[in-house]
Amino acid sequence: MSRFDILTKYIPIIQADSIGEWVIDKENDGTPEHPIQMPFVGYSEMVHNFIDDVYAFEESNKNMELTRYGDILKDNGLEWDSESMKNADVSNLNAQCVLALIMGAVRAERFCDGALLDFFKSGCILKWLERLNNIE
Repeated sequence: MSRFDILTKYIPIIQADSIGEWVIDKENDGTPEHPIQMPFVGYSEMVHNFIDDVYAFEESNKNMELTRYGDILKDNGLEWDSESMKNADVSNLNAQCVLALIMGAVRAERFCDGALLDFFKSGCILKWLERLNNIE
């Protein structure tokens, strides 16, 4: 059993999951009686479970210092931004850096709605999980 199983178990699940979609209020007109709800991403149950497991992994692997994901990325020549992370060549990255990419993607959702959806839909999360699988 690999120490990354809590995350790599999602590899086959991601490929069959809808991930999520933008929910846009088209029923209300913006009047005080019918205020428009701000758009948001409705994530699938799998994504919520994945997020929980990312945090559970971080909690049980404090030695990897994943709360320092920004510094870990920087130490590996990457920035904590969508383009840098999506274009990262993970083939030579170590487990800590790949996990920092995953943590950075999960944390990005707190600052930008839909960021995690983009990382899933572009195939990055799957690519990073496959790299973790190969490291083990």
